[in-house]
Formats: sequence, C-alpha cells, structure tokens
Amino acid sequence: MSFHIPPALRHRNFRLLWFGLLISVAGSQMQLWALFWHIRTLSDQPIAVSGIGVVRFLPILIFSLIGGVIADSFNRKNVMFATQTTMAVIALLLGLLTLSGAIRLWHIYLLTAIQAVAIAFDLPARQSLVPNLVPVQDLPSAFSVQSMAFEIGAIAGPALSGVVIATLGQHYTYFFNAVSFAAVLAALLLMSPIQAAARPAAAAPTARSVRAGGNLSMIREGIRFIRHQPVILGSMILDFFATFFSSANTLLPYIARDVLHVGPIQYGWLSAAQAIGAVSASLIISQLNQLRRQGLLLLLAVASFGLATILFGVSRHFPLTMLALMWVGASDAVSTVIRNTVRQMQTPDFMRGRMVSINQIFFMGGPQLGEIEAGVVAQAFGTPIAIITGGMGCIVAAGAIALGWPQLRRYNGDEASLAGAPAD
Repeated sequence: MSFHIPPALRHRNFRLLWFGLLISVAGSQMQLWALFWHIRTLSDQPIAVSGIGVVRFLPILIFSLIGGVIADSFNRKNVMFATQTTMAVIALLLGLLTLSGAIRLWHIYLLTAIQAVAIAFDLPARQSLVPNLVPVQDLPSAFSVQSMAFEIGAIAGPALSGVVIATLGQHYTYFFNAVSFAAVLAALLLMSPIQAAARPAAAAPTARSVRAGGNLSMIREGIRFIRHQPVILGSMILDFFATFFSSANTLLPYIARDVLHVGPIQYGWLSAAQAIGAVSASLIISQLNQLRRQGLLLLLAVASFGLATILFGVSRHFPLTMLALMWVGASDAVSTVIRNTVRQMQTPDFMRGRMVSINQIFFMGGPQLGEIEAGVVAQAFGTPIAIITGGMGCIVAAGAIALGWPQLRRYNGDEASLAGAPAD
C-alpha cells in the first residue's frame, strides 16, 4: 500500500483545526491520565473513580441537548473558542491547587464537573463544524485523520504524563495542558470565513426563537430525526452499551500499582497503549478510498473491543497488558471512524449540532456510567473481575444490537447521503 497525504488535509481550515487539536489533545490526555493517577494517590479505594463518572455524566445529561441547539444556532467557531478557553482555565486551577498542596478529592470532582459542562457545548460545535471544512467526499478522510490527531495526542500525552509526574511533579501536567489549549484557539483565529451548508427556511432559527422557547422545539425536532433514522439510532445504542461495559480506563492506575506493581513511567506507557493501536488502525483507514459493509464492520469492531478488554483484565504481565490495550485501541478506532462517518453522512447540516448532542449523551454517558459501574464492581469483587465481566458484556451488547437493528447490520456505506457542505 502506497501512502499519500489524506484528502482532508488539503483543505486549509481543516488542516489548521487538525494541527491545533493535535497539540491540545496531547495536553488534555496528559491531564486526564494524570488525574486518574492523582485520584489513586489520594485514595486507594477503587470506588473513588466512580465519583469521576458521576460528575462527568450529570453535566452531559443536563446540557448536551442545549449544546446541540447552540451549535446549530450560533457561530460554531465562537462556541468552540469559549469552551476551549473555559477548559484552559480549569486546567490552570487544578495546577495551582495541586502546587499549593490544598487539593482534595472534592476539588477534582468539582472542577471535572465544570469541565464536563464545557465539553457538553464544545463537542457538538466541533463535530458539526468538520463537515463545513471539507467536501462530502472527504468526510471519511476527515474523521479518520481527526481520530489520528486524537490518538497521536493520546500517545504523547499519557507517555509524557508519567515522566512529568516522576520528574517535575503532578501539578506540571495540569499547567502543560492549560498552555496546550492555545493551539486550538490560534487555529480558530487563523481560519478563513466558513460557509455553512444552506438550511431550509423553516429550519432556520432566529435569535428570538432561540430565546423564547425555540430551544425546546429544536430539541424535539432533533429527537424526532434520530428516532426515524434506525442506522443512526442503532449505532448510538451500540456505542452506549459497548462503552458502558468496557469502560475501565479509570481502573488502570489500580492495575498498574496493585496488579502489575509498576510506577508512574510504566503507567504512562500503559495509558498510551490504546492510542498506539488506534493510530495504527486509523492510518490504514485513512488510506482507503471507500469502506464497504460498514454496519457489519462496526459490529465486529465492537465485539473485538470486548475480547481485547477481557484479555486486559486477565493479564498479569506488563507486555501482555500493553498488547491487550493496543488491541482495545485499534478496535475502538475502527468503530469510531465508521460511527462518525455514518452519522454525519446521514444527517443534514442544519441538524448536525443536535444529532451530535444527542449522540453525546450515548457515547459519553456510556463511559461515565461505566466508570461508576466499574468502580462499584471493583470495590466488591476486585479490579480484574470488573474488567473481565465488562468485556463480556460488550460482546453480548454487540450481538443484541446486530439482532435488534438489522438496518445497521446491513448498512453498506454507499446509501444516499443527507450531508452537504461547501469547503474552502
């Protein structure tokens, strides 16, 4: 296979966003995995990670649908600028509290909750902005290389987090993340004007309608759209249950310290392992012009995700755990690229923000509720059992969705598209 520049990176606005995210994600991933290690430092009880799941899930549940309306009603670049700035401030506060020695678990929970509110508005704006930056035919490439940006950042960030914690101190992981947000903010400022796809006159919101109860009608419109799109709805439900059962990332510090008996540097590499596998898979997908039988491939990728999770829970050796986590990441990358492509291709531009916001409840609610479940099961039966049973649940969920949503199983990828977006 000869490698070439992915088509999506030939578009200047998307290229700016991609490079900005590449840097910012590295900082965010550094903070995320350092935060898990920090919780394990403050408490040796696995139930402590359940608190993170709670404080992340509730803001997503409450604000996601509103975030979708905002993304469909206002300038998506401006929404992203506000949310990215908010998250930078939160990272700075975490660093200052840690440096002062005053930080407690409740500080972490509170600031994580505020960050989750920002994410509830950020993700719909960011995901629905991408189809405005590239033409329809380059959307699979765009989501593939965007996934690569996240996974490359997810290799560098966690790997560096272990080194930074061991050499400079926990607080520096938060400070570095605060600075990394400048890359996305600069990209947004440097973008040329973006022309969104034309929306039907009846669907165009006015400022007055958004203020005077229009939000609710727009939310209902988004929910009705999803209900009548079985391929999109099936993929969302699959996403929720797969991530609910196989969400064990917050337990990784407990595996590192209490099962594998390794320190922060090795923990950093374990944290990066999923991203290493994901980058490899995303790079291969980015070179493909077209994916066929996308629905079946999605279901197989989720089942593979579950199998890899079981191996992760069974392993008692550092190299095998690394390999298992790389397999987890590769399976998740294939699933992510297909899910994003299917949903964006089957959603008109004026509805994308609301579609992403509804999807956000599923794909972010699943992991956060899964972290609660994993913490409770780990507290009662042990960390490995929590991970192994989660992998089994993921496989069962994939089989159930395949039977319950045959439209998803039969989806090929060349069906009529509802997407339409000009590019620079």
